[in-house]
Amino acid sequence: MILFMDLKTVLTPETVELHLKGTTKEEIIDEMLDILIKAGKVADKAVARECVLDRERKMSTGMKHGIAIPHGKTDTVADLVACIGISDNPVDFDSLDSEKCRIFIMTLSPINKTGPHLQFLAEVSLLFKSAEKRAQILQTQDKAEVIKILTE
Repeated sequence: MILFMDLKTVLTPETVELHLKGTTKEEIIDEMLDILIKAGKVADKAVARECVLDRERKMSTGMKHGIAIPHGKTDTVADLVACIGISDNPVDFDSLDSEKCRIFIMTLSPINKTGPHLQFLAEVSLLFKSAEKRAQILQTQDKAEVIKILTE
């Protein structure tokens, strides 16, 4: 049985940031966590930050094509949460293809739930195989449009 994750239930305009300012991996992660804190999705930033940085130390979440998917498992969230950030300037995220990243998707999920986390990562990585979608996301100035591009 294949469960389909509806990204629209996880992502909202308040969890999208079109102009991240960070210039390092840590700054980007902090900004992404701030988005989730502001949206009321994460209870404890310090704990969440440590779990994401711990995951980065094991293996970078910089993927290919300028995309990074920093993520972690933490009890500071009750269910899977996610946010998207787009950076005006490419940031070195130790990516698999050595390209700097401009599109960041962070997800946090509870330690005791594996399914939604893996499903979300699989869903998101499929979406970004499209160069057209990546270009559209980098060009739009509308938060709701980013979600629309991702979910169509």
